[in-house]
Amino acid sequence: MTLKILYIHHCGTQGGSSRSLREMIQAFPDRSVQPYVISPKGTAADYFEKANIPVIRTIGISQFDMTQLGYYRKLRWLILLRELFYIPFTIIAILKAKSKWKNIDIIHVNDIQSIIPLYIAKYFFKAPIVLHVRCPIIKKRGKRFHFLKRFIKKYVVITLAIDETVKYSLPDGFNVEVIHNGLIIPKKQNETVSKKKKDKITIGMVSNLLVFKGVLDFVEAARLCKENNIDVDFTIIGGRVYKKKSIIDMLLKKFGFKHFVDEKIYNLIEEYHLSNCFKIEGFVQNLAIAYDKIDVLCFPSHINAVGRPVFEAGFFNVPSIVAIDDPYDDAIVNMETGISITQKSPEDIAKAITHFYKNPSEIRRMGENAYKLAAKNYNIHENASQVLDIYKNIVKENAKQ
Repeated sequence: MTLKILYIHHCGTQGGSSRSLREMIQAFPDRSVQPYVISPKGTAADYFEKANIPVIRTIGISQFDMTQLGYYRKLRWLILLRELFYIPFTIIAILKAKSKWKNIDIIHVNDIQSIIPLYIAKYFFKAPIVLHVRCPIIKKRGKRFHFLKRFIKKYVVITLAIDETVKYSLPDGFNVEVIHNGLIIPKKQNETVSKKKKDKITIGMVSNLLVFKGVLDFVEAARLCKENNIDVDFTIIGGRVYKKKSIIDMLLKKFGFKHFVDEKIYNLIEEYHLSNCFKIEGFVQNLAIAYDKIDVLCFPSHINAVGRPVFEAGFFNVPSIVAIDDPYDDAIVNMETGISITQKSPEDIAKAITHFYKNPSEIRRMGENAYKLAAKNYNIHENASQVLDIYKNIVKENAKQ
């Protein structure tokens, strides 16, 4: 029996959530799942279609952000005007899906920000809901938190958390399973990895040039390393090329709603005289090539979670520096698979880099441990199999009702 699953994806730009979703879908056994996707227009929709997944595109998917990073406060409440604007387009996209794709078995919502389309899809399809949670939610246990708890209990059959950190940020009392993300590594990628000895250690980020990714902290850490004669190279892979900003871009940035800081990054590299040791490269599709450029990954994000690049790096024996408080050992083991540091601290980043610089054998030791942890927890076929079993159980239970 082939299960028909409708996936609601919230972000138009290709990133970790779209990659994780597509790779999970591709790891399902043949003819076990027929996927359909609703997505905002953009590179994420292109990414799904390249895998021959049917996509309905829309101008935007209405969201309500309750994550630790993006929850509404002060001027950020104005973002709700955008989400209200997107509601009609969200409804139209879901109605198109209802008309085009018949007999959907399960609706899988790809992140917790999408509770508005979750409710709309539930209303029209009357199908069971699976909710993926990819970021820790707000710590404050106020009205929004209790609303979220009641909402999930009422409308969601099961919640999938991507790791233990995310799981324990969620309210108690409902059905949560930890299903780690995974990675499909084409065999041909491994053949492209260079085995040459590098003259200098390279510390790298795999990231867009966004404030909350910690890119400014990374540049400041590079400055500190240079001032302290720590002779290493730095790179950001995936950073977008700087383009002249429009008036709208400048207004959004002024009010804190625009997170790209590419112009500032380039200016700081020049101001700190880092041009000879700091490179920004575009997106690299071949992960083996990307991680072959890096000896130690830096993930200085402000989301207080272990992001996808950390386990990707682990599969290529690359240890990580990760900004996270009290990490669970399913994603990083401090001083074993990498080094955990305080968020928004260039000083901590520089200190961790110095440790690897002065103890280069630690790169190999921690890299080997990172590979073992990634292979244990991030096996895409095993994790996709767990999700498929969850789908089957939901359909079985739903048939009894």
